[in-house]
Amino acid sequence: MKRVTLGLVGVGRIGVMHAQNIAALNGVLNAKGINVALRLTDVAEEHARSVAAGLEAEYRSSVDALLASGVDGLVVATGTATHPKLIRAGVDANIPVFCEKPVAMNVADALPVLDYIRDNNGVVQIGHQRRFDAGYLEARRAYQAGELGWIHSLRAVTCDMAPPPVEFLATSGGLFRDCSVHDFDILRWLTGREIVEVYAKGSNNGDPAIGEVGDVDTALALVTFDDGTVGTVSASRYNRAGHDVRLEIQGSRRSLMVGLDGKMAMDSAEPGVAFPSGEPHRTFAERFDQAYRSEMAAFVELVLGLRANPCTPEDAVAASRVADAAQESLASGDPVRVGGAVANRAS
Repeated sequence: MKRVTLGLVGVGRIGVMHAQNIAALNGVLNAKGINVALRLTDVAEEHARSVAAGLEAEYRSSVDALLASGVDGLVVATGTATHPKLIRAGVDANIPVFCEKPVAMNVADALPVLDYIRDNNGVVQIGHQRRFDAGYLEARRAYQAGELGWIHSLRAVTCDMAPPPVEFLATSGGLFRDCSVHDFDILRWLTGREIVEVYAKGSNNGDPAIGEVGDVDTALALVTFDDGTVGTVSASRYNRAGHDVRLEIQGSRRSLMVGLDGKMAMDSAEPGVAFPSGEPHRTFAERFDQAYRSEMAAFVELVLGLRANPCTPEDAVAASRVADAAQESLASGDPVRVGGAVANRAS
């Protein structure tokens, strides 16, 4: 039996979810001859001790103590501003790192981190969990197999039931960086193409405090790929019907929709149509429960050298470049070339 000990930094909302998923991994990986143990730390000591006790994990008093205890991999689930320092700490400890997206607050801050990882032969997996979702995986397989033909339209949607606290939004970097970056990543991953231009618009019809901290509650981006294909990426914080994440891929031969299931947060206006009939998802954690579990199992396999990195830091920064361009376009009202140059407005 191979034993892997993971160290987890940060037990806020997503950190607790990762901790629970790590604790449950043995039910999946024991059959493969892998045993997983968990050690964790957080600046909120009492809470961290409580989480550790509930999961039969070990508590450590600091990140340094956690790394000194001899963990085989480091999971970073702290605030974005801390990601660069913790990624470097894991690389310095010569262990693989899993870090929630993004690498840093913006691309400019992320580039030195990429250099550090490369210069020190680091292994870092970034948490874009949609790459492990069954629907997205099937859509990618079908496209790569030629079953859809050539794509003429893509429509990505990510809508929360309710906004997070305004205090979080004030430091999130904006709706496109916080939310739509997942869509930008999955569009690149699925098509194998780069997004080269973004034109974004947004609105604020909900809590005016969201606008006061410089964000919007709803936004739409028109994206253009390097082969001329176009798509849209929309996001909202006020979708009371449920947590709605979908992707429509329309091809010359066939069309697919990711997220078209019994829990889809949408009703039909057509007479006699009862679909979807299930209770809609309420949160991202519920919608992507299995994807998050598979993502962490993949990290264990990465630690053991059993698989390639499923989401590199370079991938994550490429998606962040698109998000940065979208935020710039939202602010300026102009189309923006990904990479920072403002595109000419169509006449």
